[in-house]
Amino acid sequence: MKYILQQSGFVLRKRYLRRFSSFFRKAWLRTFGMQIGKNTAVPSLVITWPHQVSLGEDCKLEDSIYFKFDGIWKKGPSIRIKNRVFIGSNCEFNIRKEISIGDDCLIASGCRFIDHDHGTALGMLIRDQHGEEGPIQLHQNVWLGANVIVLKGVEIGQGAIVAAGAVVVRSIPENEIWGGVPAKKIGVRA
Repeated sequence: MKYILQQSGFVLRKRYLRRFSSFFRKAWLRTFGMQIGKNTAVPSLVITWPHQVSLGEDCKLEDSIYFKFDGIWKKGPSIRIKNRVFIGSNCEFNIRKEISIGDDCLIASGCRFIDHDHGTALGMLIRDQHGEEGPIQLHQNVWLGANVIVLKGVEIGQGAIVAAGAVVVRSIPENEIWGGVPAKKIGVRA
């Protein structure tokens, strides 16, 4: 019984410590221009340009998310996340152009969003070349399984599901289920 009381006390202390640190983390990030909606807790994360990120209300974010606006300072936000969105741990938003995530989306751990490429012309180093760019958009109620990669110019329709480990290189119509590398249609929601 004593062990159970000790463990419950530990859990309560940990929960309050997270809320306390989230409060100060949100205040700090807001001073740099990050927009954070009501009832959205902000865990430990990495952000290159906080003013480029807009989080809606009632969002749930897990630890170790990387919001990387890949470029020089420009007016933002370019990473727009709407209301009631879940983002799992170790997700990466590597954005040069723009990403928009609609209400009620579920993004599992390890997902990556990359809206640009490198150039591939001969005679120059690949790292010095700028390639194509294209915005990424997830409509409402989209579910991405663990470790999904979404590449430039992709639009994922409302209610779509993408299986774990898929690489999305083409847009997905609403209510379809896609999976694989590269991702292709494997079903439709019933």
